[in-house]
Amino acid sequence: MQNSSKKRTNKKKSGVHVRPLNLNLILWLCFLLFAVLLIVICTFIQNYELDRRYREQMSKSLHEAAFRLRESLSDELPPAKISTLMLSVTNQYNVSAYLFSENGIFVFPELPEEPDGQDYQTVVATVRERIEAFVEEMAEKGKQIDVTDAQAQITTPEYSGYALAVRMWDNEVYYLYLTSSFEMLHRLTADMMWFSLITALFAVVLSFLVSGFVSMLITKPVTEVTERAKELARGNYEGSGEKRYFCLELNELNKSLDYASSEIGKTDRMQKELIANVSHDFKTPLTMIKAYAAMIREISGDDPEKREKHTGIIIDEADRLAALVGDVLDLSRLQAGIDEAERTVFNLTEDVYAVVGRFGYLTETQGYALETDIDDDIYTYAGKARVEQVLYNLIGNAINYTGEDKKVIVRLKRGNRSARFEVQDSGKGIPPEEINTIWERYYRSSELHKRPVQGTGLGLSIVKNVLLKYNIPFGVQSEEGKGSCFWVDFPLPPDETN
Repeated sequence: MQNSSKKRTNKKKSGVHVRPLNLNLILWLCFLLFAVLLIVICTFIQNYELDRRYREQMSKSLHEAAFRLRESLSDELPPAKISTLMLSVTNQYNVSAYLFSENGIFVFPELPEEPDGQDYQTVVATVRERIEAFVEEMAEKGKQIDVTDAQAQITTPEYSGYALAVRMWDNEVYYLYLTSSFEMLHRLTADMMWFSLITALFAVVLSFLVSGFVSMLITKPVTEVTERAKELARGNYEGSGEKRYFCLELNELNKSLDYASSEIGKTDRMQKELIANVSHDFKTPLTMIKAYAAMIREISGDDPEKREKHTGIIIDEADRLAALVGDVLDLSRLQAGIDEAERTVFNLTEDVYAVVGRFGYLTETQGYALETDIDDDIYTYAGKARVEQVLYNLIGNAINYTGEDKKVIVRLKRGNRSARFEVQDSGKGIPPEEINTIWERYYRSSELHKRPVQGTGLGLSIVKNVLLKYNIPFGVQSEEGKGSCFWVDFPLPPDETN
């Protein structure tokens, strides 16, 4: 036992509870990270494109300058003219140019500086090796070329160079080498990095402000809807009215909450009415049972006539309680889907006559007139016991709410695919605003009626749930002052449909 309790304690200690983040904070962080990521990507692409384009332009400039010089150089040009030509081209293309013989003697410039920080003799050797290597490579491919047709690209992290050979005085081979440093590119890149950093800081501050505003704009209606849901959970079922949000989904959610509030409010009111009505319906017969039982014990115990009368009242009230409990249980089974929808083919005409006959005592003792207009031998395919319950409840409801003439008409007419059952009374009718409410539990009209048929207030609700269970259409047509007509379209058996 101690070991198990220790294990449970250790599990509790080892469990990590992560507190969820606020939606406002999540949106703010997402906007901020997105801005930073966008700046980083843009900076990378910008620097990459700058480097690529600069190198392409440099290579193009070196190539054009080299071929322009090779076309212009000849053995007829004196050294002074060569220097002027070389200076003109190098200034135009912003490159450095060197012209030297195979022995490494420079023609231009006469006293060369170390090109791009390198020893010029190393450059001479490198250029000569690259040109010779190019000639040998072409020879291996079966192409014999003159050295003046050779060219070589020389690129290092610090500079880019282009070399080729020309024939000048006395047909001797001279090497032309042009180079350009990457120093400008490095300076531009460094400047762009600083510019990107400043832009990033500005974008972070701007995104901080914008994301804060946008996140509040988004989360405020969500918070309002959440508060409304909490109010709904606390029992406040009043809707928010026609409040509109910028987002379609939030508007739909708000409408759904309004609808839920309305429906739950109705259910809450009905629940309170049900409790009040059930309490009243249970309390009245229980009080009478208790009172008459006491009377039997104290007064009428030795009087057979009074005892018989009082015990009869007790039995009637007990039957009333049993009917109420039975209806509540039936309705619970139907709504919970426990009651199985068994279907059989049976004679609906006989059932209607049988149910009408059960109300015959009202025509004999209280002057009610039950008129019938029923076609012969109509069959239907449904649950026989449940259909009889529907018929009884509808006819009993019509008797309870019919007019002073105490007239109720029961019809059953054959159609092509169904049989229309109707029960029509001559009462005051149902107000339009109550048409959809009459099928709910414990609905009672606002008008007072003398009820010759003792009911539980669950009759029409049971009718609704039974017919929905069997997918049977039903409804009511009512006009104030002219009575109501409840109808049901019972399906004919498959072999009888046209």
